[in-house]
Amino acid sequence: MTDSTVRQQLVIFDFDWSLVDQDTDRWVFEVLAPHLRRKFEDLEETVQLTDLVAQLLVELHALGVTRQDIEGAMHILPFHPAMVRAVERLKAAPSAQTTFVILSNSNSAYISAILQHRKLTHLFQEVITNPATWEPSGLLSVRRRIDPAGPQHNCSVGCSPNMCKGEELQALLARCPDEFDRVVYVGDGGNDFCPILRLRSQDIALARKSFGLEKRIAKEGAKAGLRCSVQYWSGAWEVEEMFTKL
Repeated sequence: MTDSTVRQQLVIFDFDWSLVDQDTDRWVFEVLAPHLRRKFEDLEETVQLTDLVAQLLVELHALGVTRQDIEGAMHILPFHPAMVRAVERLKAAPSAQTTFVILSNSNSAYISAILQHRKLTHLFQEVITNPATWEPSGLLSVRRRIDPAGPQHNCSVGCSPNMCKGEELQALLARCPDEFDRVVYVGDGGNDFCPILRLRSQDIALARKSFGLEKRIAKEGAKAGLRCSVQYWSGAWEVEEMFTKL
């Protein structure tokens, strides 16, 4: 049953393995250059992830892979129809005004290609992620959201150097003109733990089962002072079902 006291709500989606059913950073190499996917696997423990993606995209470009190829890979990345329905129907629901935002460690080019292909761009007010630009040569240049040469975030929860999702969430809420009656955060990874710690008692975290976020909630949630309620999901159909109750 929906909560009649909620007039305005914010729904924040992580992207990889949350809104979509794959990891964009790894997917592009699995589809277009499997040997670079293996290199990704070999280096990800020693090279910062955004920097690694940028490095491997240079190598992918040197192989002659084009923008069309990369965007084509994004177009076939798994995106469950139930998740599309969930977003579209909640946006249209008259019970509450819903604002959708993406908060992701992917990059703007990948996310934009997928949302445009799925005709979902208009549903999301903002996409907070690593910046990416297409160079005239056709190279996709990806950079950290937080420039490594500038001031760094002060996160003590364990966010990656390129972005503190908790600080990004707080900044988002600060620049919204009205306070939301409820915030719903849909995530899966360990780096989604920091932002859900910023949620209030009336807010909800939808955590994907068997991923890093579920494990961190179980291990650290009580000690860290997690205040929001938590609901767990495995498949997009369950998120669709949960959204009908918002």
